[in-house]
Amino acid sequence: MFELGDATLLIVFVFAIVWWWRGYAVKEVALRATRQHCKELQVQLLDDSVVMRGLWLKRDARGSLCVRRSYMFEFTSTGDERYHGCAVMLGPQLESIQLQPHRLN
Repeated sequence: MFELGDATLLIVFVFAIVWWWRGYAVKEVALRATRQHCKELQVQLLDDSVVMRGLWLKRDARGSLCVRRSYMFEFTSTGDERYHGCAVMLGPQLESIQLQPHRLN
């Protein structure tokens, strides 16, 4: 027999799966935007990845509550040194990409 506790557990499980799936999609958007930004600045994205650094709640321009995710990545401009960068997503939208000061080729 299906009880209230089972239904609650199922809802929590489904919520966790949806949360993970949406987070993965946002990470892919952040990675694509970071790749494009690095290409435009003629620097090389190292390891071809972004790693989540933080997770907060913040209101967007319309006043809606959104999840703000911060992703770290590494890049190089000369091929010798590694520099850090940060991509910030507000909901599914890119908010900003910042690069650590680096040498130019």
